[in-house]
Amino acid sequence: MSSGNKGTGADYLARKSDLARIRQDLPDFKSILVVEDEPLASNRMLATLRGMFGQELDIRHARTVSAAVDMLIKELPDLILLDDYVGPNDTAVDSLPLIRHAKFEGAVIVVSGRMNRLRRAELLSKGADETINKDDLDSGSIAEPLLRLVSSGRLKA
Repeated sequence: MSSGNKGTGADYLARKSDLARIRQDLPDFKSILVVEDEPLASNRMLATLRGMFGQELDIRHARTVSAAVDMLIKELPDLILLDDYVGPNDTAVDSLPLIRHAKFEGAVIVVSGRMNRLRRAELLSKGADETINKDDLDSGSIAEPLLRLVSSGRLKA
């Protein structure tokens, strides 16, 4: 069994070891807000974040942009993971100004199942700090944009 074979026990252990090394370079988050309306996707994000940062991390979850803004008014998190399309009417492009208007100055990472180069460019131009393809959502796909934000100075490790 080689460690290059996806799905092997050795591959799993190698990824866990890589994650432990990467974790050392990531910020020590106290709270993260996940804005996601699909239960399966939100559960997947929450489980992945718990695996990456531990059970003590305060992860708040909003199913609507309105609920997210209400949460931001009460307490600002360290990071927001924002679904690109929340409900039938809210897009990240429309939601980003609302989030910034609520005085959130931290990093916003948009998670989208419709990510391509054009959509990524549009989201970044409208105020997203990074993007993740929802289809590839795992600890590595979350860690990569976080590390880019740390190296750019947008997040402090």
